[in-house]
Amino acid sequence: MVSVTTWNNQDQSLLHDDDNWRRATQLLATADIRVGGGRPWDMRVHHPHTFDRILTRGSLGLGESYVDGWWDCDQVDEFITRILRARLDEQVGRAGWLWASLKARLTNLQSQNRAWQVGELHYDLGNDLYEAMLDPSMAYSCAYWPQAQTLAQAQEAKLDLICQKLQLKPGMTLLDIGCGWGSLMFFAAEHYGAQCVGLTVSKEQAKLGAEKARNWPVRFELTDYRQFNPDSAQRFDRIASVGMFEHVGHKNYHTYFDMVRRSLRDDGLFLLHTIGKNRAGAGIDPWIEKYIFPNGVLPSASEIAFYSEDTFVMEDWHNFGEDYDKTLMAWHARFEAAWPGLKDHYGERFYRMWRYYLLCCAGTFRSRDNQLWQVVLSPNGRAGGYRRPLV
Repeated sequence: MVSVTTWNNQDQSLLHDDDNWRRATQLLATADIRVGGGRPWDMRVHHPHTFDRILTRGSLGLGESYVDGWWDCDQVDEFITRILRARLDEQVGRAGWLWASLKARLTNLQSQNRAWQVGELHYDLGNDLYEAMLDPSMAYSCAYWPQAQTLAQAQEAKLDLICQKLQLKPGMTLLDIGCGWGSLMFFAAEHYGAQCVGLTVSKEQAKLGAEKARNWPVRFELTDYRQFNPDSAQRFDRIASVGMFEHVGHKNYHTYFDMVRRSLRDDGLFLLHTIGKNRAGAGIDPWIEKYIFPNGVLPSASEIAFYSEDTFVMEDWHNFGEDYDKTLMAWHARFEAAWPGLKDHYGERFYRMWRYYLLCCAGTFRSRDNQLWQVVLSPNGRAGGYRRPLV
């Protein structure tokens, strides 16, 4: 087998007649991507079996070969954008997608036992990583950029948008399902006088959040949403779920919405902030599911509507998925700037994996393959109607 370090331009020329090389370069050309080209989104191949791996394994092969150093690109985000706009993902490696879809249909990948895996493998990676990558509030979800110039401003705008949509008032109680490090709760407590409870499956989030919450009416609970408030003893004025629904899965959607309903006052409001897919059953990218968000699944608009319709009235639906592209690129810039201080802890392979994750996801939103929705729901419909704030 030819090693990466010894494979030179002469070796590459010998593969131009190889079937997989020829097929791959032809497919990439339809997305205006050249192999060995000089544009930022062009692909530089370092290993002779790169296209064998990609054509047979699709997304998994593409991501794994990048992490292994088999290929490079100056702008991976734009490379992925072009791949998705040309729908090349539908033409290669479909076995991986089909297996992931079948597994999700036959198995409850988001069961109570499995629910803790994403906390352990992703959110517990290290608070030093997230403190370096995220804004000072440590909001780990799509920011809101219409008038913002910086990541911190955009995240504050997002938090304020949520509070305004929920029509928060001093003294109200707020439940945050999947609260992260508490960015929404601290903002709601400081700026709107709310009393907040947050649920998380991450020990590191709960630990750091509890340390910050000592002087605030904010409480963290390390629990799965299904274990919370089983007897409906607690009722909250408002409930929010920001960037957590992607871990619920279609087998648990009814359970999830039932939990929200039993915890919400009859005159309350619920805001669901989630990444979404354009069609039902599309699931999640196999590489992202394997290496970044285990057991993750993205809902479609029809699934949210179907599983919530017996329990809630839909008051408002807002899509600002383009803003996630900007958010991810801002996280990537901060990650790159902080990497010299992180590399001894995490290592070079993690660097390539994490870089690919952030840039690949930016490409999915830039291509409009992924969406970002904020949905406001009420138990019985708001008397007098609901109006979205003009922000």
